[in-house]
Amino acid sequence: MEARGFIFGPALAYRLNAGFVPVRKPGKLPAETVKISYELEYGSNALEVHKDAVQKGQRILIVDDVLARAAVAAAVPPVASRLGAHIAGLGFVVELDFLKGREKLGKYDVFSLLHYDH
Repeated sequence: MEARGFIFGPALAYRLNAGFVPVRKPGKLPAETVKISYELEYGSNALEVHKDAVQKGQRILIVDDVLARAAVAAAVPPVASRLGAHIAGLGFVVELDFLKGREKLGKYDVFSLLHYDH
């Protein structure tokens, strides 16, 4: 996803011999996009993904650096599903367990490398 997720997503895609689909702030992607709106504790925000980035039935892994309250992480899977993707799971480098973001992603397989409980 946007910002630091760009460090990990392409490297993981390369290692898995898979494609990489960027999810960016509005106005940053060159082709036709689908908007992903989400609510934060202090307001709302949006991201975009290319409308043609995912093939129907394609399995995808959503990757980001940190799982905190899961506002962004919970907003992306429904849009990817609407584009026809099958969500294989969500992967994070760090999970802040005390913020309970994983609970908002209950129906998905979630994997985090590092966990912090306070």
